[in-house]
Amino acid sequence: MQPIPETSPRFSNLQLELLRLYSRDLPEADLVEIKHLLARYFAEKLTRRADQFWEEKGWTDDTMEEFLRTKMRSSSPPQPQ
Repeated sequence: MQPIPETSPRFSNLQLELLRLYSRDLPEADLVEIKHLLARYFAEKLTRRADQFWEEKGWTDDTMEEFLRTKMRSSSPPQPQ
């Protein structure tokens, strides 16, 4: 097995780190659990960012209700380019 490089134009730093950590086969149950952990991590990170954005804009529950009632799509067909 070749050593895992420190940097790579093909892989992100996260991918390289995961390759180093898990350079052996895992049971399927462990793999599924790790996928769920990563998904939960990124979902929570996105939720925190969305909450921050919400606060920066000063939005309230009433703002969201207004968004839901507002038609934001154009009914006109796309223009040819």
